Amino acid sequence: MNNRKKYIDKRNWKNYNKELVTRGYFYINPRFLETWNSEIKQMNAKKVGQPYLYPKSMIEFLAILSPKYDVRALEGIMHALSKTNYNFPVISYSQISRRINALDLTFPVENNNIVFDDIVGCDGTGIKVSNRGEWMRQKWKIRRGWIKVVTLANKRGKIIDVRVGIESLNENKAFREMLSIHHKSIGTSLGDGTYDTIENFDLCRRLGIEPIFKIRENASDNAHGSMFRKEHVKEYKKLGYKKWSKKKKYGNRWLCTEVLYSAVKRMEGEYVRATKKENMFHEAKMKFWIYNKIKEATSENCVVF
Repeated sequence: MNNRKKYIDKRNWKNYNKELVTRGYFYINPRFLETWNSEIKQMNAKKVGQPYLYPKSMIEFLAILSPKYDVRALEGIMHALSKTNYNFPVISYSQISRRINALDLTFPVENNNIVFDDIVGCDGTGIKVSNRGEWMRQKWKIRRGWIKVVTLANKRGKIIDVRVGIESLNENKAFREMLSIHHKSIGTSLGDGTYDTIENFDLCRRLGIEPIFKIRENASDNAHGSMFRKEHVKEYKKLGYKKWSKKKKYGNRWLCTEVLYSAVKRMEGEYVRATKKENMFHEAKMKFWIYNKIKEATSENCVVF
């Protein structure tokens, strides 16, 4: 006899369909034309040397399309838009490449991004350095490595901060750095067994943040200099994983990490085109920056029509 519960789809398909329509509008809307003159005036104020001709908003518009099109195709897109929009000057593909690689990728934390949802999770994921990496490893026995991205995000998928590096990037060090910067708006921090360290527990204690880190199976009951962690280890072992997970709502970690990574890789791809290391890091970080921009555009408070 099958005792499994029948799956109930609780997704709001009406809102989801609306989000997809808004996303398409966001991708192709040349919104930079509305602010071109004012942006250029501001960008060139007190600038020494050759003045800027193309606004930052246009570069951001092209950056959002860049995971799907190379820079030559982006120049072609701009030619098509120019013909139907007052014949504005078209940027060359070499300039597109330079400006995108120099783009300042920030993750601004607005009050409504965290304060009303102060549960955050941290984890790391890998971005491939080539689309043909697996074939090269098998055929030519070449190991090209990968890029590690460590994110701090809330359960609504809003990315708060990102760290990018080679595959040996220390996740715990990156986590403590990001948590220290944004701790004023964070109440609870979630993490898997990687984050079960004395340093992480003690930092959360000092910052007034509740740590919900999965305790490692071989964790000792001894304090080892951290009574705070010892208390959490004892509680975890007393309850067992299932009861502890339910009590602490540990399942929210998936919304902050795994669900986020799946969405970013589906939408923006899981490999980079760049060949220089610094450009690879920039492109990998930009995937998460683009995802954040799209989340902002498709939020309930964003009116585009």
